Amino acid sequence: MLFKIFPFLLWFKDYDGGKFKIDIVAGITVAMVLIPQSMAYAQLAGLPPYYGLYAAFLPPMVAALFGSSRQLATGPVAVVSMMSAASLEPLATAGGPEFIAYSVILALTVGCFQLFLGVFRLGLIVNVISHPVVNGFTNAAAIVIASSQFSKLFGVYVDKAPHHYQTIINVVKSAFHYTHLPTLGMAVLAIAIMVTLKRVNPRIPNVLVAVAVTILLSYFTGYNNDKYISIDKIQAPGVETTIDAFNSDIKTIERLGTQRANLNNVINTVDDKAKAEGHTIATAEQLDLRHQLAVLNAQITHAKESAHVKREGLRLIHFLIAENAGDNPIFYIESTLPKGMETDSQKWRLKVKNGLLNVEKLYMMGAGAVVGTIPEGLVFGIPKAPKNTSYLSAFLQLLPFAIIISLVGFMEAIAIAKSMAAKTGQKLDPNQELIGQGLANIIGSFGQSYAISGSFSRSSVNLSANAVSGISSVVTSLMVAVTLLFFTPLLYHLPQSVLASVIMMAVIGLVNVEGFVHAWKAKRSDGIISVIAFVCTLYLAPHVHEGIYVGVALTFFVFLYKTLRPKVSKISQTEDQVFKIIKENEAKCAHIALVRFDGALIFANATYLEDKVLEYIAETPTLRHIIIGCSGIVDIDASGEAALSILVDTVRGSDRHISFCRVKEEVMAVMERTHLLEKIGKENIYNDGRHAINAAYEAVHENNECDQDCPIDDIIF
Repeated sequence: MLFKIFPFLLWFKDYDGGKFKIDIVAGITVAMVLIPQSMAYAQLAGLPPYYGLYAAFLPPMVAALFGSSRQLATGPVAVVSMMSAASLEPLATAGGPEFIAYSVILALTVGCFQLFLGVFRLGLIVNVISHPVVNGFTNAAAIVIASSQFSKLFGVYVDKAPHHYQTIINVVKSAFHYTHLPTLGMAVLAIAIMVTLKRVNPRIPNVLVAVAVTILLSYFTGYNNDKYISIDKIQAPGVETTIDAFNSDIKTIERLGTQRANLNNVINTVDDKAKAEGHTIATAEQLDLRHQLAVLNAQITHAKESAHVKREGLRLIHFLIAENAGDNPIFYIESTLPKGMETDSQKWRLKVKNGLLNVEKLYMMGAGAVVGTIPEGLVFGIPKAPKNTSYLSAFLQLLPFAIIISLVGFMEAIAIAKSMAAKTGQKLDPNQELIGQGLANIIGSFGQSYAISGSFSRSSVNLSANAVSGISSVVTSLMVAVTLLFFTPLLYHLPQSVLASVIMMAVIGLVNVEGFVHAWKAKRSDGIISVIAFVCTLYLAPHVHEGIYVGVALTFFVFLYKTLRPKVSKISQTEDQVFKIIKENEAKCAHIALVRFDGALIFANATYLEDKVLEYIAETPTLRHIIIGCSGIVDIDASGEAALSILVDTVRGSDRHISFCRVKEEVMAVMERTHLLEKIGKENIYNDGRHAINAAYEAVHENNECDQDCPIDDIIF
């Protein structure tokens, strides 16, 4: 029981100083990969980069202490980060205080659900998402994640469209209009370093080297040369008017958003009151409130579209400054540039986000974007609820998203853990792993972590570094803590495009075309489902979780169809005493039919066997004896037993014989308890098909009614 509650105590059996040194080296090695990766994944989750470091601090240590895998490296991962961002986009603006609050509470919700599954040993629930669905989703997610980094790669800024492919089209258009070559160059250099070092020696922390080299280049070349200016420093007609109109739209959105949040709280209160009073139809007050909400949503949508048009217009303006203009330059556009003025040949742009523009402190970008200031120190505290939202309301809002993220994240983690356990011979407990992942998300949320899972790339690094126990993950967490406490200023000049390249390199390993081929070869329906899940995930992105819903729905539809219509086949014995399914053009006895039913005989398909037998009788009126092969009937319920009883009466009522062979013990037990065995007669139950055919042959051929060329004449014994 002690080891169950504190599984990390098992690490110290036969543990010594040599193993401790190995774990320390492995932990430091993983930290070198984790620190830059976590910052990149945080941006993928719609959060400031340093929230990735928060997610890389407590979760790796907690997951290792309370999980069952000793090499699984937990922390921010690409797929879960993207799903987290997609889930929260309808609720708040990415990067804003409410969005951050929702992200932390989402991690808490995910952790609670995973812990619940683990404690009650319900880990098998992850099987509701089949492997073909996961394969299709993962391949599509890899493409979505990689392409989502194009804007940072080219140094362009566009608003997100309703569909991801529309956003990418806008990025491509913007890239043709303006690509910042130094930004693209930094990304290409980082990719070249990572690819080269990986081929030279996989043990070299190629991500850390790429990050270090580009930080130094960024610092010494003035890669980030942005300036804050006031509106009077811009000499461009219409810009000030557009900024004022944009700010007006943003204020309208904020005002309407506050009204909508308050109205939602009122609606919830009124709905609860109506439910308590027993109203089954919406009251006039409820209808009026919903009408008000619909009007508010329409007004917000209109204001957002208006702000979007102005934001895109401001982003596309290219400003110029005079050569050697100093620290306080005037910004012109081409039409307002004084005659004969020499410029610095650099195009400047106004940085416009989703918030208000401060006309006294406008952000002019003249070079590449960098991570910027990262707060020093560790953060602890109870997760804060979003503004105007209670904890319970936020929890219930996020629960549907948390469930799908929990399942996908755990499937990813357990698949990695199983592959490593196969190499190390370690015993793995999926339910204990669920507890570890759940506690990592819960405790991590108190350190401002967003949702996390097991990482394939970092787990591989941990395994290749010969990590012996979870102490390596504890060391990794301590290294992240040291970075947050003392080394965050060193990350200021890290180019954003390098973080984008880190993400793109990490998700390449998620692409698995062979998975589609394998699913198709195994079962065509699985291959089709995998492809449909892939296409739907791509089309529905950024709401990628909806692609999983489609895949799961198709899987259950196919499962239900197979359950309702199980395989019922005619079987014949060949000359070499082997039973096989009879094809349409193959000879078969006109008086005997051996029918095999494959599947559980339950309420959903209880009458299907009778329908098929009657169909065979209609096709061959000369049939005198029906043998039911029960080797495939793995289970039977009351409906199935009743259907068998009716089948016996129907066949015997048509002056034909019926017998059963290879009945499983579970099915036989049901027959005995319900007295169906007495109706059938023990003499009509056979241990195998050959004895059943032999008995049937003797019964129907005793009057020499069979054709001379009966196919079983030569094989009967």
